[in-house]
Amino acid sequence: MLTRRLYVQIYLTIIASLVLMVVLGGVLWDLTEAERSDRDLLGNAERLASLLLPPADAPLAAQRRMIDRLGRELDVDISLFDHGGDLIAAYGTVKPLRARHIGESGWHRSRAGPILSLDLSDGRWLMISPQGMEPYRPLKGLLVLLGLVAICVGLAAFPLVRRLTRRLEDLQRGVERIGAGDLGARVPVRGRDEIARLAESFNEAADKIEKLVGAHRLLLANASHELRTPLSRIRLGLEMAEGKQTERRRAALKQDIAELDALIDEILLMSRLDVADRVDDHHLVDLVALAAEECARFDDCTVSGRAPEIRGDPRLLHRLLRNLLENASKHGAPPIVVHIEVDDGVVTMTVSDGGQGIPEADRDKVFQPFYRGADRQNVNGYGLGLPLVRQIAEAHGGSVSLAPATEHRSAVTVSLPLPGGG
Repeated sequence: MLTRRLYVQIYLTIIASLVLMVVLGGVLWDLTEAERSDRDLLGNAERLASLLLPPADAPLAAQRRMIDRLGRELDVDISLFDHGGDLIAAYGTVKPLRARHIGESGWHRSRAGPILSLDLSDGRWLMISPQGMEPYRPLKGLLVLLGLVAICVGLAAFPLVRRLTRRLEDLQRGVERIGAGDLGARVPVRGRDEIARLAESFNEAADKIEKLVGAHRLLLANASHELRTPLSRIRLGLEMAEGKQTERRRAALKQDIAELDALIDEILLMSRLDVADRVDDHHLVDLVALAAEECARFDDCTVSGRAPEIRGDPRLLHRLLRNLLENASKHGAPPIVVHIEVDDGVVTMTVSDGGQGIPEADRDKVFQPFYRGADRQNVNGYGLGLPLVRQIAEAHGGSVSLAPATEHRSAVTVSLPLPGGG
C-alpha cells in the first residue's frame, strides 16, 4: 500500500506536525488577541459607561467621584479624557490617551499590559486597564510559541525517526558482523517499506555469501584431497620410469594425467560458474539436435520428444547433457532415454536409465560437490557431474531435480526457460 512507503510516512508525519502547530497557534492567538472581542460587547460597554458617568457638562468633582467609585469597585486603573484628549479624572495609574487609541473602541496592547479604550457618545474617552496584569512582552510570547511548536514537532516525529534509525542500526550491526567473519549474521525484517526491503536484500545477500564461501571451502578441501591421488600415482610412475618403462606403465601414467586434467577442468568450470550470474545466451540452441549428438557417443541411448530452440551457451549445454549421460552410464543401466518436451514456456529434458536409481538417503546430497554414495566409492569419477549440471542449469535461468521415485527409478530432470517465456 502507498501508506507503507517510507517517503509517504515521513511526509504524513510532517503534515501532521504542521497541522498540530497551526491548531495550537490558532488557540494561542485567540487567547492572546483579546482586542478581537465581540463588537456588540464593546458597544454595550460604551452605552453602559455613558449611563454610569455624569454627563460631559457635569461638575468635574462629580465626574471624579464616579471614576474613583468605578475604579475601586472594579479594581481597575481608569482614566477619563475629554474630546480634546485632556485628562478629566483618573483612578490608579493614569493611562495616557494616544493617537492609536482614538478612532475605534477596543483592546490595545502596551508594555504595561492590555488597555481597553471606550469611545463615549458625548466625545469623551474612557481608558481602562486591569490592575496586576503582567507587562506585554511580545518576544517572550514568540519564544514560548516557537518552543511549543518545536516540542510538538519533536513529539510527532520522534517515534518514526527512532523506528527508522533503529532498523538502520540493525543493518549496520549486521554488516559489521559479516565483516568480522560471522557469515550467519542476519537482521530482523520489520515493516514493508524501503528499509524492510533493504533488510530482506541484506539477508538474501548474506545467505548467498554464506553458501558461496561454504561451497568454496568444501571445494578447496575436497579438491586438495582428490588431487592428491592422481598426483601420487604420477609421482610413483615417474619414480618407476628410472627403471624399465613398460607400455602398461606409460598408459597408466597418461591416464593419470588425463584424470588430473579433467578434474582441474571441472574445478575451474565450477569456479567460473560461481562467479558469473548468467552465461552468454546470445546463441539459439536446438536441444533435440544437441541431445542426438551427445547420445551418439553412448550405446543404447535414444532421444524422443520435440521442443523449440532456446537461448544459451552451446558448449555448456553440451557439457550438461554429457554429464547426465555419463552419470547414467556409470551409475545406471541401459537403456538410456532422453525425453524433451515443452510446457508453459519451459523446456523439460529428462534423462532416465534402467538402473536402480539413487538411494533415498542420498537424494538430497547428490548435487553437493565431491559427494559419492557409499556404494559408489570405487566408481570412476569425483562427484562433480551433477553439481556441474545444476550450476549450468541455474546459469541459464533454469533448475535441475531428481524425478520422483514413483515415476522413474533413475531419472534427472532439467528445466530451461524459452526465450520470452514461450
